[in-house]
Order: sequence, then C-alpha cells, then structure tokens
Amino acid sequence: MTGKERILKTLRFEEPDRPPHFEIMFELEYEAFGLRFPERSLWEKFNRTEKAKAISQCMAIYEKIVEKYKWDGLAVYWPWSDPDGVVAAKKTFGDDILIGSIVGNTTISIEHTHDWMQFSIDLLENPENIHALAKEKEKNAIAKFNELAEAGADFIHVVNDVAFNAGPFISPAQFSEFVTPYLYREVQHIRSLGVIPFVHTDGNIMPVINDYLSLGAACFQSVDPMAGMDIAKVKEICHGKLALMGNVQCSLLQDGPKEAIRASAEYCLKHASPGGGYIFGTSNTIFPGMPLENYEFMLSVYNEFYNRKKEKKT
Repeated sequence: MTGKERILKTLRFEEPDRPPHFEIMFELEYEAFGLRFPERSLWEKFNRTEKAKAISQCMAIYEKIVEKYKWDGLAVYWPWSDPDGVVAAKKTFGDDILIGSIVGNTTISIEHTHDWMQFSIDLLENPENIHALAKEKEKNAIAKFNELAEAGADFIHVVNDVAFNAGPFISPAQFSEFVTPYLYREVQHIRSLGVIPFVHTDGNIMPVINDYLSLGAACFQSVDPMAGMDIAKVKEICHGKLALMGNVQCSLLQDGPKEAIRASAEYCLKHASPGGGYIFGTSNTIFPGMPLENYEFMLSVYNEFYNRKKEKKT
C-alpha cells in the first residue's frame, strides 16, 4: 500500500494497514541531515534560475524526510503556497505519497488581526467592514487554490488560527457569521476542483465544532490537547464526517519527559486510529528548537503500536 493509498483509505473512514503519518512542517532538517532549506526571506528575491535551484534543494530534503520518517503525505511548505513547489513534488514523488500545499490567511483570524481595538469596535458597530475583509481574503484564497489545483495538488491545507485555549477568538454566534460562511465556500471550492480540503486551527474549537463539521472538509488538523481537545471525544463526534490529524502534544515533544510523550502518542493511536479517519501526527508541527530525538521517540512508539496490532492479527 502506498502512502497516498493509505491516506485516502483513512479519509474514507476505512482502516488501512497502519495509521498514516506525516507532519505539516518539519524544520529540523539540519539536525536530521545537516542540510538547510533556503532562507524563507529570500524566496521573493529569487530569479527563475535561482528559484528552480532552491526548489531542487527543497526536494532533496523532502526526499530524505519522507524516506527516513516514512511519511505518507507532504504539504509542500517551502516554497510556501507555490504551484511550482507542487509541480516539483509531484515529479519527485509521483503518486507514492499524497502531495499538497498550505494556504493561510483565508479568513479573519488571530494571527492576521493586528489592531484588536478596531476589530472589537467593528464587530459591534461596523460588521460590514469585517465582511468586506473576509470577502477579500476569500477572493485571494480561491485564486491561490486554483493555481495549486492546476499544478496537480492532491490536497490543500487551509490554515487559520481562530481559537485560543479557552475557545474561539470571537463568540460562537459571531464565528458563525464572520468565519464559517467564508471557510465553507473555500472548502467547497477546493472540492469543486477535485482537490481534498484539509483545515487547521490551534486552540479549543469545541464550542464551534458543528461549524467545522458543516464545512465539508476531509480532515481537521491540530486537535490541540493543550487547549483541552480530547481526541477520543472529538473522534466520537466527528467520525464518519471529518477525519482528524495530530493531537500528540507538542509541549511534551519540546520538553519531555519521554514517558509523557509515549502516553500522548499511545492515547492518540488507541482512541483515534480504530476505524480509520485518523492521520498520526503532532498537534502542530516539528518546529525549530524541538529536540529531534523526541520526534524520533514519538515515531518509535507509533511503530511499536502498529507492529503489536500486526502481530495480534497474525
């Protein structure tokens, strides 16, 4: 079974030979391989030749990541939201793994709100201003989705942080007015292109979980345990409607101890993987500063888990 087949099977809520695994970003390439992705600030300055060379550099690193860590998918994160990166990844990996890209800032969100005083005033007094901003973000997002679909993306990961640990950054009623309709149209547009829509936010979305179920997305990534998102409960609500990805607690991967990492990983695998609908991964990304040995330990727990399952079947 290829990685792509494995992910597609779990997205159909069928149980594959093992839970698929990949991460949205892996930024420990130097620690793992002694190599570095091109500096993110340089991409806009590259000419065509320089960009092609930089993309080749990225693909060489992606090949090492996929081979060493047995990734079943890849969201091309360098170059960011770039169809040229998708084309190169499809040439590099073919249909062996699921290939996608990441598009952020597609709706109003925490990370792209800078004047919180004005935002708060507009919520109450000038809602048309927020709708106008959301419409502009949707328009820009759809243009980017079209480019990525044309490049051959299998999936598009739509990232907007719209929740804190205590809950959504606006009330559930406001969320349903200012966020949900725009995300819904974006997700439906991705589906109309024949591409698989993934969605992301950190934080606690339980007060708006039905909004996320209404989007028609294939997979929700993060399932933030630091915000109290219990993947067993989320799986019970979402199974058959929305697949899940993540939930291994990043703060534990940062600080340990290893037994806590083991407990978090095993909890995810035990409660989320049965019956498909789950992609094993961290609750965010493999970010700079995280000890590489902790990510590799997490994967050793994963390997032990599905090897035990294989032994039971035989």
